[in-house]
Amino acid sequence: MTTAATTAATTAAATAPTTAPTTEPTARPLRQIPICRVDLDDREQAAVCEVLQSGWLVQGRQVAAFEQAIAAECDVPHAIATTSCTTALQLVLAALDVGPGDEVIVPGFTWVATANAVLHAGATPVFCDIDLATFNLDPSRLESLVTERTVGIFAVDLFGAMAPLDAINAVAERRGLWVVEDAACALGSRANGKAPGSATTAACFSFHPRKSITTGEGGMVVTRDAALADRCRVLRNHGASVSDHARHGSKYGFLLSEFAEFGFNMRMTDLQGAIGAVQMEKLPRILQDRAWCAAFYEERLAALPMLRRPQPPAGTTHSWQSYVALFAPESPTLETLPRLEQARNDVLTTLADRGVTTRQGTHAPVRLTCYRERFDLPPEEFPNSWLADGLSLSLPLLPGQPADDLAYVVDELTDALAA
Repeated sequence: MTTAATTAATTAAATAPTTAPTTEPTARPLRQIPICRVDLDDREQAAVCEVLQSGWLVQGRQVAAFEQAIAAECDVPHAIATTSCTTALQLVLAALDVGPGDEVIVPGFTWVATANAVLHAGATPVFCDIDLATFNLDPSRLESLVTERTVGIFAVDLFGAMAPLDAINAVAERRGLWVVEDAACALGSRANGKAPGSATTAACFSFHPRKSITTGEGGMVVTRDAALADRCRVLRNHGASVSDHARHGSKYGFLLSEFAEFGFNMRMTDLQGAIGAVQMEKLPRILQDRAWCAAFYEERLAALPMLRRPQPPAGTTHSWQSYVALFAPESPTLETLPRLEQARNDVLTTLADRGVTTRQGTHAPVRLTCYRERFDLPPEEFPNSWLADGLSLSLPLLPGQPADDLAYVVDELTDALAA
């Protein structure tokens, strides 16, 4: 070997790494994980075909059977099917004679339909900030919001976590107010063993495809109050004193009903009722599957300090319509919200690129332009609602989801947070 070659070899040896070079870890195979998946099979298809063959398509026997199943689940005597949870809320407000000059207290963090129902009744929504640990209305703020115009409180059982009904009911009883639960997400939930609507004036459910059971669209009012239930039944059917199904089987069925009130058309179809009745047979298994998925997340995400996991209130059973955590790499404030919200969005974008579908938990009406400008709602009055809007994240939670799919979500989330 020449001197030059020897020198080059010595130099190369001296500068070579002492360990073998590492390689980049192999990327996980890409999966596609949706945010939700409807649980429909040939049983729903057969039920719909049976309705089509019967020739009775609206507010008939199948709707009645679905109503009875929901009433039994909620341990209440009355269930009134509607076209959606939104119309269920509107129907209850109309039955309670809520109108111009009235105020209804609404959580600052909830789907906009809760507040919209109040506005459409001609009343004024008065927003109450939330408890950031539960995402539900903070009852400690209620008393200061009650005025001589307040008639009731919308208690939202958000994501399937029951609202603090004992504290809310205590304020309502002291001040002579009704309490109606927006239980859109809470079928199967319990507070001290009581289902939505069994300890309040009424509760309203949704059967949108993202809910635990679905009829495509659809809603339900449940209540213990017979007079309220009767009025809801009348108002949902244009104000008719007798339903079409009942009139059809009467002696003078060719005569139209008497109309003593100005009502709405909020009737559910028998196609939806038939699907709902089959879905209710699946509800115990669906709730069990959802609880298993939530428990998987709870165990696997416990080591991620950047996330505040959901905290079901003591004494409650969570139905886990959604698994919603809070992105909090530091203690969030309104001042740090813009920066943290952008970081949250970056995380969710990374997850989307890896096939994991997510959503923010829901939005805060107090942050939406249509409410913020109309009612002059400064962020400082609703800090937790703003933080929940900007920092919440909902992970895929699907009944029957394989464990390796959930593990994929956790692994991708862990990597996205680390990045």
